[in-house]
Amino acid sequence: QVQLVESGGGLVQAGGSLRLSCAASGRIFSVNVMGWYRQAPGKQRELVARISSDSSTNYADSVKGRFTISRDAKNTVYLQMNSLKPEDTAVYYCNADLREKSWSGIHNYWGQGTQVTVSS
Repeated sequence: QVQLVESGGGLVQAGGSLRLSCAASGRIFSVNVMGWYRQAPGKQRELVARISSDSSTNYADSVKGRFTISRDAKNTVYLQMNSLKPEDTAVYYCNADLREKSWSGIHNYWGQGTQVTVSS
């Protein structure tokens, strides 16, 4: 059973920084794309950033230059968030496309979410 476990959320003042982590565990053969999404109250879930297995990255325009996504060889993805703004307040979700076995297809998984609150 695959699990994505997030950590690192919390309350921070505007201009501050937070680092989110997400560890994928369980029966995993390979991980393709890992990413972070967020959902603010009353809004749709949106892509924040994602990173492929070749380390290529994509960012939402709203976070470019402030957030940095990275991953390590142990199936953990990080999101370094700097210069945080009140509008960054949301529940942040980890997401991964991965194969559980060498012969299985790619399946998509979500973490449980971690709250990030930025006060003004």
